[in-house]
Amino acid sequence: MAGFRTHITVSGVLGVAYGGIAVQPLGFSPEAGILAAGVTAVGGMLPDLDSDSGIPVRELFGLMAAVVPLMLIPRLHHAGVSLEGILAALLFGYVFIRYFVASVFRQLTVHRGMYHSIPAMLIAGLCVYLAYPERGVRILLGVGVMVGFLSHLVLDEVYSVDWRGLKPKLKASAGSAVKFASSSVPATVTCYLTLGGLLYLAYLNVKQSGGELGW
Repeated sequence: MAGFRTHITVSGVLGVAYGGIAVQPLGFSPEAGILAAGVTAVGGMLPDLDSDSGIPVRELFGLMAAVVPLMLIPRLHHAGVSLEGILAALLFGYVFIRYFVASVFRQLTVHRGMYHSIPAMLIAGLCVYLAYPERGVRILLGVGVMVGFLSHLVLDEVYSVDWRGLKPKLKASAGSAVKFASSSVPATVTCYLTLGGLLYLAYLNVKQSGGELGW
């Protein structure tokens, strides 16, 4: 299994490349390109949220607790929420994600379970797509986080092969990252129900915007 530093290095390089492509030739603003690079790098760390190691998990949930509420500010502002209400939402969102969501996530997940899967990658992308209000950037960010997420899964599979010797051998962890289902039926069903719900919300969002995805 690839280490945390390897994952963040690879996803960081991918993020720089993805952000550059977003600006030229895709034509997004430099600010959007920098944001796309950042979410791609973070996406490469997301699968480690189910890790048994404490430090990466604490850092990742701390980052999510800070970033996710910030992404909701434009939506709250557009909805007419007062400044005091927005600040209260930011504070509540941080505490909710940093402590409650983190605690529940640790209890419900196992390392290399359904959170290390293609459906989980799609869930991460849809969450970013639905959270960000700017129609011209939301797909860019959603795809970016999935690119980073996928890099993590692929690296784990690459590192599950023992390349020593004349004939490569598969380790016990082979096939546990890039997958569509796990040995746990409840976990698999829950993952696909979540994905289905997010896809439906994305469909409603597209329908409300006149059938345009948001470019």
